[in-house]
Amino acid sequence: MKPLTLKELPAFTERFSHFKDAEFRSLDIISPLQIQITLAVQDSARAFDWITITLEFNGVSDARLLESNRLHLVDMSDGANILKDENLFAFGIGECYNISTIKSSSCYIIANSLKYEEGLF
Repeated sequence: MKPLTLKELPAFTERFSHFKDAEFRSLDIISPLQIQITLAVQDSARAFDWITITLEFNGVSDARLLESNRLHLVDMSDGANILKDENLFAFGIGECYNISTIKSSSCYIIANSLKYEEGLF
């Protein structure tokens, strides 16, 4: 897993088109403070080939999660967004531009740090 920094965040989300039309593959609660999600996304750095991205949130302070059997029902046509607010990373499904819109999302995670890993489709 590679840490994602504030400086890298805008290019990272742009590279994956803010996760528009992605597929939500899995959501795993590793511990109360650590959550991993895996998404299938198109990668503009690879001529829009599909890959998987695993996001690992550490130091989780707030979250609204979905049951695993409902992940395939998530509408990702509006994508998802990752924001950095003060010392926190916030992930939310849909068009989320600030913490309050993220907290109204059907699924969100707010954590101290974020790592990612690229994988095969």
